[in-house]
Amino acid sequence: MLGVEGNRIIALDGTVLRLIGVNRSGAEYACVQGLGVWDGRADEALIDAMMSWKVNSVRIPLNEHCWLGIDPANRFSGLVYRDAITEFVGLLEARGVAVILDLHWSGPGTEPAKRNMPMPNADHSVDFWRSVGATFVDDPLVVFDLFNEPHQVDWECWRDGCEMAEGYSAIGMQDLVDAVRSTGTRQPIILSGINYGNDLSRWLEMAPVDPADALMAGFHLYNFNKCRTPSCWDATVRPVADEVPVVTAELGEDTCLGAFTTDYLAWAD
Repeated sequence: MLGVEGNRIIALDGTVLRLIGVNRSGAEYACVQGLGVWDGRADEALIDAMMSWKVNSVRIPLNEHCWLGIDPANRFSGLVYRDAITEFVGLLEARGVAVILDLHWSGPGTEPAKRNMPMPNADHSVDFWRSVGATFVDDPLVVFDLFNEPHQVDWECWRDGCEMAEGYSAIGMQDLVDAVRSTGTRQPIILSGINYGNDLSRWLEMAPVDPADALMAGFHLYNFNKCRTPSCWDATVRPVADEVPVVTAELGEDTCLGAFTTDYLAWAD
């Protein structure tokens, strides 16, 4: 099983593993939009294409309501959705690819899970992670990314939860860690920072307690984010990376030129 030792990810053979991969988006939105579980294919041909890019990991964004089957009228949710995700995870792992499972779209109460909420909710998010954890408890190549991009909150709410201005009760990262670990999981957990995953300034100070001691920091970066310069990365990302693994789970730019992405990859290397 993948593990964490200090600021390194440890592979199944005991060597240091550097995650290099892609996001396979679609499963977070296709089901609630009536398109299917996936938007497009999720098969060996797709994996062949990704392997040609030399990836060793794939992040799969998920939909809370579709996984739990909260809307019984949605024919792409519940068991159909869970089986499709599990099947694709198995295909990836058969090729030696690590899989990052990410809670991406969620919704409190009966609100449809149709967007990236500021924080996980007390109504369904714990149930989601208990179910996902139980499904993949013995899976050696899975990593759990507990919430996509926390935003509009401070670090105290990030860890401990709070009442949101949007009118729902948010649970914190400690609640989600406890939920996934309650199933007996020992795999690594990614916790993205605040401000859409772009702020790691207090991550070390506020990190939850993990009985498995396998937390990793998630950093999201686009050229329009606040922390988008090497000086900011040196000040806020590098100190975290000295202590725990940092995974840049999302990276991009809106210029279509590639210079920003290339510069960050060089810094991260």
